[in-house]
Amino acid sequence: MRASQRARGEDVELVDALLSADERRRSSSVRFDELRAEQKTLGKLIPKATGDEKAALLKKAGELSAAVKAADAAQDEAKDETQQLLLKLGNLVHPDVPVGGEEDFAVLETHGTIRDFAAEGFEPKDHLEIGQALGAIDVERAAKVSGSRFYYLTGIGALLELALVNAAIAQATEAGFVPMLTPALVRPHAMEGTGFLGQAAENVYHLEKDDYYLVGTSEVPLAAYHMDEIVDAGQLPLRYAGFSPCFRREAGTYGKDTRGIFRVHQFDKVEMFSYVAPEDAQAEHQRLLEWEKQWLNSLELPFQVIDVATGDLGASASRKFDCEAWIPTQGKYRELTSASNCDEFQARRLSVRMRENADGKQKVRPLATLNGTLCAVPRTIVAIFENHQQADGSVRVPEVLRPYLGGRTVLEPVAAGRESGAK
Repeated sequence: MRASQRARGEDVELVDALLSADERRRSSSVRFDELRAEQKTLGKLIPKATGDEKAALLKKAGELSAAVKAADAAQDEAKDETQQLLLKLGNLVHPDVPVGGEEDFAVLETHGTIRDFAAEGFEPKDHLEIGQALGAIDVERAAKVSGSRFYYLTGIGALLELALVNAAIAQATEAGFVPMLTPALVRPHAMEGTGFLGQAAENVYHLEKDDYYLVGTSEVPLAAYHMDEIVDAGQLPLRYAGFSPCFRREAGTYGKDTRGIFRVHQFDKVEMFSYVAPEDAQAEHQRLLEWEKQWLNSLELPFQVIDVATGDLGASASRKFDCEAWIPTQGKYRELTSASNCDEFQARRLSVRMRENADGKQKVRPLATLNGTLCAVPRTIVAIFENHQQADGSVRVPEVLRPYLGGRTVLEPVAAGRESGAK
């Protein structure tokens, strides 16, 4: 755990503080049990005693009662301290994860061909210019209504989102995932148990009056769906595909990706989530990645797969693979999807366990959870507009989306002067 904390760039001393608190928890528990046993023994002697002996025993009983109360309070305090420190620790990093910061990832594979726009004879436009010409994106009115990092999807933009969501859910359902529409507001325990109130807390919206949190991903309500439950091993794997709005404060990103809809405060997303036996977690992680690759290949996007470095992992992930699509006007790959193996980290915090038969006996133990983005809508639209744009300003529609867009093969710019989204 010390090595894992060090690799993450997190506080190593937290491990020693936890061990110390746990020792106090254990010793205070032993002390409480000893005092309670002495109190019970004394309680049996008092009725049989008389005179001075009884008076002395009653005095002793009073002292013991105070000591038991103090020991009980010390035990509760030590338990609470241990739990709070435990919640601050990130998951154990998988030994194969590259060590380092955001730029120290390892490229595992690349897919597709990056277009040579110069050879095609035109300069590529960025997604916002394309989206405005199509009558698909309106950020100016969104800024008027909500501020920066918000947007309207209008006309064909709105239809494109619905097409993406329906196509993604169709792929997930075919793969065996149960489609889910999940709550966007959750209680503190759900958010904390999933691992989003530690290092990620600054990016979470909190409604203080009601003590609810707005989710940044449907991973949160999906992880908490079976909290405080025991799942029969024969039911595993359990796979869910959640669709929800997502809310992120984007703290610490001032001046970064401010143009267009790449980095926004609110967006919709289709998320895959799996509950599996811990020994099956690594294989499930690869399966989630394959489903993400299938999706991006169906959208005909050039992308690379990276093994995210230790310092860039979320608190709950032991290992994370990102699929990054090529964005022509930025001249680099940018994250579109991610798949994380959380092993038993979330399940332990949320008390999600599995029941199995071992050597003829029933055994209950934590299971493992994993999550994988299938379609984060705005970033996917960015990648489609920029990679499938044509010289005349239109955008070619990937074949997988055509049935969900009334058979359209091309998205055409709206006539000059027409209102964005007008029919």
